[in-house]
Amino acid sequence: MAAMKRGILGGTFDPVHRAHVELAECALEQLALDGVVWIPAGDPWRKKGRTIAAAEDRLAMVRLTVANEPRWSVSTVELERKGPTYTVDTLEELREQYEDDSFTLVLGQDALEDLPNWHEPERLIRLAELAVAERGEGKQTNPELEAILPGLSKRVTWLDMPQLPFSATQVRTLASKGTPLVGFVPPGVEAYIREHRLYGAR
Repeated sequence: MAAMKRGILGGTFDPVHRAHVELAECALEQLALDGVVWIPAGDPWRKKGRTIAAAEDRLAMVRLTVANEPRWSVSTVELERKGPTYTVDTLEELREQYEDDSFTLVLGQDALEDLPNWHEPERLIRLAELAVAERGEGKQTNPELEAILPGLSKRVTWLDMPQLPFSATQVRTLASKGTPLVGFVPPGVEAYIREHRLYGAR
């Protein structure tokens, strides 16, 4: 099988929302990727102390999201791993599984700025290129970030993505109030949230 260019989109996905979809679509088209692998986090150590939806619910919502795009797939590698979920370990595992393929980690600019706080960020940027959606701060790597992770800027490709001023926190709040989520989450995800009464949905 020929080598493939795979985008890796990880996250808690609590829930999947429109910005995640836009990010995956932008990466797919602008980087000419063969596919995007969505990876729900198992034990998101960066969100310790915060209650999150059960893994099976977050996985179900991701599967509903990718169902109509044949170039999107879901990996449960992090859900199956015991202990804290580290992106660098996920990349190592994927490289062993698809040794001829190249990987691009797809991020928002806020995640890029937080990268020094991730587990083994130096090794992470050696394992994958980074594709980053600019969030209004400009398409450049923060000099302080470059000082912490030398060579980072050479690993980053900037994506043009519409500014979507909402977050998973906002979606959860709207769901708890019974507010329609049209335009915020895919239709199948909204139906799932209502059916399973996630986030106190009514």
